[in-house]
Amino acid sequence: MPDKNKKKKADLKKIERGVKLILEGVGEDPARAGLKATPQRVAHMFSEILGGINEDPSTHLRTIQDEKHDEMVLIKNIPLYSMCEQRANSA
Repeated sequence: MPDKNKKKKADLKKIERGVKLILEGVGEDPARAGLKATPQRVAHMFSEILGGINEDPSTHLRTIQDEKHDEMVLIKNIPLYSMCEQRANSA
């Protein structure tokens, strides 16, 4: 049985190949100067924004209900990225 807690690394080369295919599929030339590094950039972008996909959110999130506050608690400047699979797969 696979270990659910084992973090999988993104296969950057596979993502790069996919991006090249998409660019070709929309009629672009992935070898032209403006797009040459795009597959690598997109692969690194997906690796970064989906990097926590196998992490347990409870290790990062907690409530403070047991503490008494008479005002709203606000925490700012927290990076948040979302990749909704329903939107990515909708046609």
